[in-house]
Amino acid sequence: MNTSSGNLAAFISFLQNPLFLSGLTSFVFAQFIKVAIAAAVKTRRNRKELLEAFFWRTGGMPSSHAAAVSALTVAIAIKEGINSDMFIFALFFSMIVLRDAVGVRHSSGIQAKTLNTLGRILSERFQIEYHPVKEVQGHKPLEVIVGCFIGFFIAAAYAYL
Repeated sequence: MNTSSGNLAAFISFLQNPLFLSGLTSFVFAQFIKVAIAAAVKTRRNRKELLEAFFWRTGGMPSSHAAAVSALTVAIAIKEGINSDMFIFALFFSMIVLRDAVGVRHSSGIQAKTLNTLGRILSERFQIEYHPVKEVQGHKPLEVIVGCFIGFFIAAAYAYL
């Protein structure tokens, strides 16, 4: 077997890996639900806004980050066992991501919103140019919990179906 066909076989094997598929499917599924909810709540969304929401916006119901890391953690637990080093790594990695989704990103979003408000006020009062910073949305705990459930069930489906 030549090198290029060996590389192709390895790549195809990677794409068929249940851990990869669990994480990717969970992330995409959660993003799809998030966009569907956004489209249902706001009736005047155009296609460009929905695509931007799917690919770039953060926050909202459900958390795609929570879905992806919980899917990976559950898939590793099923494949390697809960006593494996990989599961322990994935568990702690997931805890950090989930904590960040709820706490740190939410706090950063509040700070950015306050900074933008102050910037607008100063810009109007002193006629100076102000470029707003991105207001990153964090997640509410329920959004993270729902994301975790999505990840759990998709990983279990890949493992057992």
